[in-house]
Amino acid sequence: MSKPEREFFPVTDVGFTVCAGDDPAITERVLARDPVTGVATRVLRYAPGADSTPMGVQRHDFWEEVYILEGSFTDLTLGETFTAGMYACRPPGMPHGPWRTNEGVLTFEVRYPA
Repeated sequence: MSKPEREFFPVTDVGFTVCAGDDPAITERVLARDPVTGVATRVLRYAPGADSTPMGVQRHDFWEEVYILEGSFTDLTLGETFTAGMYACRPPGMPHGPWRTNEGVLTFEVRYPA
């Protein structure tokens, strides 16, 4: 299987849902997902004050590309803050996070198989 074919549509037609980890301050708007591999394209939102420390450092078995659309967040392991207009490309297994944001952050993410 693969992601579904979709022509242009308003992304606001897709609601935000709480991400894995069940923190209501960390939500995602999944635009497309492959149900077999789980790879996805999504908009990720951290509300002001959100902190993913309980989820720890993240590592994935897939590629992940992230573009920050609005706001900023801090990688607590690196002690670095990343802001709107910045981009990351993470290969499988690359550690990142946990994250904290004071103002909130909105990212666009694409995930795909290794």
